[in-house]
Amino acid sequence: MKRQLFLLLTAIILLTPIAAQERDLLDIDFGDLDSIFDLPEAEEETAETPVQAPPTILQSLRRRGLEFSASYTFEGATNPGWDMYPWEFNGKENFSWALGINMNSTFGIDAHISSNFRVRSSIRFNIPNTSINARTDPATSNNHSHRYTLYPELTLRDFYLDYNFNEVVFFRAGKFTQSWGFSPNFDFTNILKRNPEGGPSGSPFTFRFDIPINVGGIQLLVQTKADIAGGEIPDRYNVGFGGKYNLALQWADFNMGFYVQDAMATRGFFTIKTTIGDTEVYNEWLLSVNSHTDKSAGISFNLGFARAFFDDKLELNGELFYNMEGKSPYIDGLNLSLNLLYRFSGWGNPRFFTRFLYGDRSVSLIPGIRITPFTNMEIYFALPLAFGREDSYYYKDFRKQHVNKDGEFRPFNFLLYITFRGSVRASYFY
Repeated sequence: MKRQLFLLLTAIILLTPIAAQERDLLDIDFGDLDSIFDLPEAEEETAETPVQAPPTILQSLRRRGLEFSASYTFEGATNPGWDMYPWEFNGKENFSWALGINMNSTFGIDAHISSNFRVRSSIRFNIPNTSINARTDPATSNNHSHRYTLYPELTLRDFYLDYNFNEVVFFRAGKFTQSWGFSPNFDFTNILKRNPEGGPSGSPFTFRFDIPINVGGIQLLVQTKADIAGGEIPDRYNVGFGGKYNLALQWADFNMGFYVQDAMATRGFFTIKTTIGDTEVYNEWLLSVNSHTDKSAGISFNLGFARAFFDDKLELNGELFYNMEGKSPYIDGLNLSLNLLYRFSGWGNPRFFTRFLYGDRSVSLIPGIRITPFTNMEIYFALPLAFGREDSYYYKDFRKQHVNKDGEFRPFNFLLYITFRGSVRASYFY
């Protein structure tokens, strides 16, 4: 549940909630977003766990078979509000709102060919089509009414194979999600998500080898973001090579790795995560070298924590991130993040949440509440806010997303979000 909660928080920042615009309020891929408190997603299997051979001969014989899964999500959102500062009201009709709707179903097949060989595939059927988006019928469009034609979209989510070489090497190849690093706020050490400037930036296709070594292991991979599913053949500029070493001691978890690809910076990282008392603490470092241009280098680092209080009713996550990488998708200099979640008792299991972000002398603040009135149903109410100079990052980004076609600015924005979701599984092994 906490994962879904903070997926919503990130979604709010990226939404464009003005009625005069045609962009869907829910036009966002929730599956690529990380959980603030590092909980696995319930609907779909994570792609990080290699297939382990069963320990007995009898279990090995029964390992062949199929597992079918299906998940369904129906999302709706609206954002009523006024498009000008209250003291600028001039008798115009300033109140506006927009609607967002998204419906998708994901179907997966997990085939265990043998105790060593497994194949996973899943597809998603989505309405409206996020690549085309809803189109307006010009014959009926005006400033007050629109008729939309919905174009369904069929997307390949996962398609990969796992092979276990005698429990010595675990091989995975195909289309799946792979990530590195710990931070749930600024995933700057997840260097596999970086893209070369002007190069392909689609879903990655990866060949990965995991080699366990005592209390850790080595991971080696080759990755390309060329559109292989669409028939594109990657050249050497679109293929990258990476490696990571993990040492999982009882008192701390260490990781170090690198990623190299033509036409983009070479990056290496080091991370450590441990528990001090009841507080989880993590520290990450990134070295970036522009080997393909001027040989310049930059170092970035963070320090974060997560802790629960009052029998897990209150959870806090905070992080300091200092970015000196140079050209990157993150704000230069000092960044701060604080996430709070409090669970109340009573009907609907209400949860109060707040997310605070600071960067470039500006603040993004998103308080809200979530309730679960019935099984498989959740309701969110949030109030995104931004403060800072007019040319500062969060204030400028907030203002850009909250200006309608007449140039009217909405200084704060309400968001009501309702979702129905659930999943089922059926399996047969022999």
